[in-house]
Amino acid sequence: MTFVSSRIITADVTRLTDFYQHVTGFPATRYTEDFAELRTPVAVLAIGSTRTLQLFGAEGVAAPAANRSVILEFRVDDVDTQYQRIIGYLGEAVVQAPTNMPWGNRSLLFRDPDGNLVNFFTPVTADAIARAQ
Repeated sequence: MTFVSSRIITADVTRLTDFYQHVTGFPATRYTEDFAELRTPVAVLAIGSTRTLQLFGAEGVAAPAANRSVILEFRVDDVDTQYQRIIGYLGEAVVQAPTNMPWGNRSLLFRDPDGNLVNFFTPVTADAIARAQ
């Protein structure tokens, strides 16, 4: 089994797709007005509109802008450089400026326009670097 993708359901595909293009630097492929993907070297971030929920059986299957338990994580070469690059864009969306975590990563935590948590991190200790190999 291979984990390949995460999908965010949103009421505004354009806004969320533009946001993730800006913060990650990855281009989006917009297949329809209801579905886009950003392909990273290891996984895909898919963004689907609430209208796509009908294809899964019903609109109540997922609720946009209601996540309070998942953090989307992106490993970056230098979290401090990324922070400086996007801080002006993020503004009040920053939850935590780059901070060293006990498990060996330096992490920047912020929210996307729908309120989903996003973590940009860089392994900084020998153990964390080894785990990232």
